[in-house]
Amino acid sequence: MFAAIPNPVPARMKGVNRAEVCDVNFTEFVKAWDGQKDVRPTADEPILDGSALDARGFRELFESQLVSRHLDLMARVLRVQNKVFYTIGSSGHEGNAMVARATRHTDPAFLHYRSGGFMAERFRKLPGMDPIMDSALSFAASAEDPASGGRHKVWGSKPLWVLPQTSTIASHLPKALGTAVAIEAARRIGHQLPIPDDSITICSFGDASANHATAQTAFNAASWTAYQKLPAPVLFVCEDNGIGISVKTPGGWIGESFRNRPDLDYFTADGLDLAAGYGDVQRAVEHCRSTRRPTFLHLRTTRIMGHAGTDFELEWRNIDELVKVEASDPLLRSAAIALESGLMTKDEILALYEETRAKCFAAAEDADSRPRIETLEEVMRPLAPYTPDKVAAEAHRPPLPDARIKAFGSEDKLPEKLPPRHLAIQINNALHDLFAKYPETLLFGEDVAQKGGVYTVTKGLHKAFGNRRVFNTLLDETMILGMAQGFANMGMLPIPEIQYLAYLHNAIDQIRGEAASLQFFSNNQFANPMVVRIAGLGYQRGFGGHFHNDNSITPLRDIPGIVVGCPSRGDDAAMMLRTLAALAKIDGRVTVFLEPIALYMTKDLYEPGDGQWLTPYPSPDQALVVGEERVYEPDANDCVIFTYGNGVPMSLRAAREIEKQHGWKVRVVDLRWLVPLNHAAIAKHAGECDRIIVVDEGRFSAGVGEGVITAITEAGYGGKPIQRIVGADTYTPLAGAAFLVIPKDDDIVAAADSLA
Repeated sequence: MFAAIPNPVPARMKGVNRAEVCDVNFTEFVKAWDGQKDVRPTADEPILDGSALDARGFRELFESQLVSRHLDLMARVLRVQNKVFYTIGSSGHEGNAMVARATRHTDPAFLHYRSGGFMAERFRKLPGMDPIMDSALSFAASAEDPASGGRHKVWGSKPLWVLPQTSTIASHLPKALGTAVAIEAARRIGHQLPIPDDSITICSFGDASANHATAQTAFNAASWTAYQKLPAPVLFVCEDNGIGISVKTPGGWIGESFRNRPDLDYFTADGLDLAAGYGDVQRAVEHCRSTRRPTFLHLRTTRIMGHAGTDFELEWRNIDELVKVEASDPLLRSAAIALESGLMTKDEILALYEETRAKCFAAAEDADSRPRIETLEEVMRPLAPYTPDKVAAEAHRPPLPDARIKAFGSEDKLPEKLPPRHLAIQINNALHDLFAKYPETLLFGEDVAQKGGVYTVTKGLHKAFGNRRVFNTLLDETMILGMAQGFANMGMLPIPEIQYLAYLHNAIDQIRGEAASLQFFSNNQFANPMVVRIAGLGYQRGFGGHFHNDNSITPLRDIPGIVVGCPSRGDDAAMMLRTLAALAKIDGRVTVFLEPIALYMTKDLYEPGDGQWLTPYPSPDQALVVGEERVYEPDANDCVIFTYGNGVPMSLRAAREIEKQHGWKVRVVDLRWLVPLNHAAIAKHAGECDRIIVVDEGRFSAGVGEGVITAITEAGYGGKPIQRIVGADTYTPLAGAAFLVIPKDDDIVAAADSLA
């Protein structure tokens, strides 16, 4: 049985390197073993009586555990020499290698940072791959790192379907569930998956992370899905080590919390004992694959050597408790199994242990000699790929004629043959066209299906394309964006709708920390192509307040790599949607379509009944160029007004009044693209005009207007007469008071008066 573990004298000394203690513990434990079994099991025999794991499988899992451990030990040694730049280790969690063995390399995996054992074992699934060297390159931040190209230490591999994750707590759970839902959705719409149809997704996390709101939303959505008998084959693997950095998880909390959760099937396994735990891991995996239900695997682990290299546990943890934890090291149990079973001798185990150590250090020294990222261009290369010619060709490519006729009902109903219409209808028409062009397009969100959205913008799509492609979700923006990433992972084109801009803020990390970062952290091996539709901005009458008139664009403006378009009129909206979809399809980009609610139904510009804000529908072979502005009165040079969204019709009305009062010819520039701003175009128009007004319906602080002013100033035109009209730094109140906090026509005219 499991022999008593010697406690070397250094293990009880305060201030001792605990990594060294764990290292010494292993060799001392093996050397002290008594009772070697003489008969070796054959490769196909159970490693111990009653175990579901055969001897061959145990030997390979043990090797994977040792690879993971020695990568940790190597990192602790070489970090102080600046040869390694990451010390969050997997020690104590090496049992997750069992999950890798029981699953396939085509099961998409979303892993937390203690997944060294999983990765070492998954590398066995394909020939010719080296987990030690690949990991060493990542630890060393080498530009040759096959996962991220040296941008971060991530567990990732394109051929092994491990999608790189960053360290935002639990933020990968929604997209893991979304990927599971997407696997099943693909079959229903006839989309060819890049993986087998019976794949499952794997998502690992710690017991502390299970409490995070983002994790809870994924668990709830999984149960919500299964409750409706909808397939969602996700394997949630909670690696329970009982602690989060220095905060202990209450004993039994994970089991109590998840064991009886409705429609989330609970399994438990001992991750500290390969012989005992493997059968339970297998059962959980097989259950998830065969039933297509969300499955929760509660894997017992421990955490040794601290949270990371900078975590000196003896500053906050009792020495006796720490020694007890170190005695539960799963590598000690694996060594005992090897000896109990007769599979290996003490000398063989120690030789394998040292051989693995030597390989890890040799790989690390090799990786340290490889090139690292040295230029800003190298850093940013995978962040926002853009191939303008290919995007333009794709955007201008129309749907097949028969598909369009089927989508719109008849040739006579094609929107370009109908009279000019307002913004909401032209967005709706453009969405019909996208669905006809891309059979893999899906649109989903709150109230978007039968109801057609709260503003009827998606009206008719559900009837035309069915519930498999247009469907309602639960009321959870985090999960809506998580699902979008899942569909994108499986090669579909998701168009999620966020019902109001104010609702985005509680889910923004799904774009900021997850969707938009994937190309960067995977060196453009993975992408999350999507078009996120968001209804927002102010000026609604009769239906107001902050949550329906949110004008805060700031959270979107500083997300690296995304593209944000904001139309003010129907023809621009249709052409912009085609370009955003092409950006997603060709370059894998995360794109945002910000729709000004107050302009949805606007028909008139100057006078009631003039119909001058209605536009014809552009033929399906027309599109915009990213950054391309719309210019009204391009020959005017007395004054230029830069604006977007609701500010465009306001500025056009104000321009007419300014000409009456001052005789100025006024140029109005609709920026249309808010992220990234077209600095060259802004500079061009500013340079050609005598006076400058910036109309920004966002807030005074951190709004789009600040970016416009910066572009003007950096181009050398900051000395010209200039005024910025902008919303106040406040939340939006109800009723008529709402119009006190955002720009008005008169404010623009007054700004011109001050410039006069």
